[in-house]
This record gives sequence, structure tokens and C-alpha cells, in this order.
Amino acid sequence: MNVYERRVIIVEDNPELRELYAFMVNGIENYSIINAYETCESALSNIRNDRPDLVFMDLELPGMSGIEGIGKIKKQFPNIEILVITILEDDDAVFRALAAGASAYLSKTAGITEIERALKRIEIGGAYMTSRIARKVIESFQKSHFSPLTGRETEVLSLIAKGKTYSMIATDLNIANDTVKSHIKNIYSKLHVDTKADAISIALREKFI
Repeated sequence: MNVYERRVIIVEDNPELRELYAFMVNGIENYSIINAYETCESALSNIRNDRPDLVFMDLELPGMSGIEGIGKIKKQFPNIEILVITILEDDDAVFRALAAGASAYLSKTAGITEIERALKRIEIGGAYMTSRIARKVIESFQKSHFSPLTGRETEVLSLIAKGKTYSMIATDLNIANDTVKSHIKNIYSKLHVDTKADAISIALREKFI
């Protein structure tokens, strides 16, 4: 049986790190580096030809920032997954990257085991961030008392923001998958969005979660 090989590009201005990431990713089964770029501008100009499934994105880049690059990629190609790998771990950078559409957020100190763990989580429809970054995000949440969401809807959206899949949420909350989907539908309706990234972005900005 043929296994689909996931195509990856790297956007990183440090040549040593580009080589290191390429070496690590090429060593992970079913992943292959297609191209590597120093800037978002170069990556965007070639993205139609590269047809990546996943982009490794630095945030501090010459020219266009990684966060702006994430937004442009997700707007044009919403199915491309973005894995942020950066030295920036402040709350604002994390929030803006996730709100722009990133599926994973790793420190540049991450090794191959953690990168592989993040890729596997993305494969099943989840998101991933290091425990340190996740703790910083959770600690910074201050819920608004003016949220249109019910308590259970808030729980569901909070778990989505932490990278949980629908089946994981169903298990955590001891509810059926169809119930989770129903809550998601209601969340989208109340927040006037139709994507997970937009729901998380609004909820974080308005402090609903």
C-alpha cells in the first residue's frame, strides 16, 4: 500500500538551522523537505509550485514577518499546515501566530522527538505547543463575563485552542463526538465564523476563553 508522503518547506533565515531542520524532518517517516527559503516573500512566490502540506515557519525574518506570512499562506491555501519554530515565547507572539492559523508552536531548542510528536498531532487534526508555552497561554487567559458561549461551549473551544481533536474532546468531557460537533456548530454561529482558527482568534481577543 502506498503511503502519502507529506511535502514540507522551511522558511528560516539561518542557513545552519535550515540544514538542521531539513536533516531532522527528512529522517521522519513519510515527510520530505521540498524546498527551503530565507524569507516569506521567496516562499510565497514559489508555494504554488512547491505544493507543500506543511510549512516550518520562523517568526523573526528579514522583510515580511513570519506571522504575516502565516496569514497570507492560510488565506490562499487554508489546507496547508504551519508549524512555527522560533525563539519567541512571549504571550503576544504565541497568540498572534495561533490566531493567524499556525497549527503548532515550538521553541528552536526542540529536538527531533518533539518535532515528530508535533507532526503526529497535526496529522490527526490537532494542534501542538510545548508544555512551557501551553502553560504560559493558559495562565494568561482571563475570561470575559460577557461571552455569548455557554459553559460547555467554552470548555469545548478551550480544548480546541489547546490542540485537542474532536474525539479527544469527546473523551475528556465524556460526551459523544456528534455532541462535540453540535457545540462547534453553535460556537461558529455565535461568533459568526466558519473556521477553527477564526473562532480561536476571536475567543482569545475577546477573552472568552
